[in-house]
Amino acid sequence: MASCEMASGGPEGVVDRVLKARRSVRAYTSEALSRAQVLDVLRTATAAPSNSNTQPWRVHVLAGAPKKALGEALLRSFQKDDLPASAHFPDPLPAPLRQRQSDFAEHYYGALGIDRQDAEARARQTQRNFDFFGAPVGLIFSIDARLGRHSWLDLGLFVQSVMIAAKARGIDTCPQVSFARFHPVIAAHLRMPPEEVTACGMAMGFGDPDARVNRMHMPRQGVEAFTRMIGFDEPGAGPPAE
Repeated sequence: MASCEMASGGPEGVVDRVLKARRSVRAYTSEALSRAQVLDVLRTATAAPSNSNTQPWRVHVLAGAPKKALGEALLRSFQKDDLPASAHFPDPLPAPLRQRQSDFAEHYYGALGIDRQDAEARARQTQRNFDFFGAPVGLIFSIDARLGRHSWLDLGLFVQSVMIAAKARGIDTCPQVSFARFHPVIAAHLRMPPEEVTACGMAMGFGDPDARVNRMHMPRQGVEAFTRMIGFDEPGAGPPAE
């Protein structure tokens, strides 16, 4: 019988611990990341699977003055409100998802000491996205706009692999969908070809351990809530209900 136990001597191995330790970090120290450190993370993430090995992802990595310049351009656009709002979710969002989204907002703004009715304070916090929450490195993930949903799934697998490879090295991250709205600004700034589209951004660096927002823990569904087990031989198991 094959064993799932790792060298650690128990069923929970290194990958399990890294997955459970990863957080979306929204406050960073000033400690720098080197080019070699970032490339090491990305090189490991290239092991992510993709349909027919198409590897549809592209990554723009910024630090220093170029990162600051992009952040300033994004902030100007945000303040002018000169682009259509992004439709990340359908309206209305299905009820169970809507409740989890509301729970996130309560935890997030609560950790920041922001009243959810304080629109100005929420806007100020949103602006932190454009400085990658103070992280030393910002990444922009993009994909060929001609590709379909399965290639976008491949990109998601790669993005997750980046976050896990980073955390395994003690490096923190935060994926940022807020950048998608500002693709025209990003494309012009990074001189993207016309067929390329921004999927998301990511902050990367070393989290500030004293920041309360970094200690925020979001609950996860129990596996029974989203899993349907069919054909297993537990006592009493039978065919799916009609």
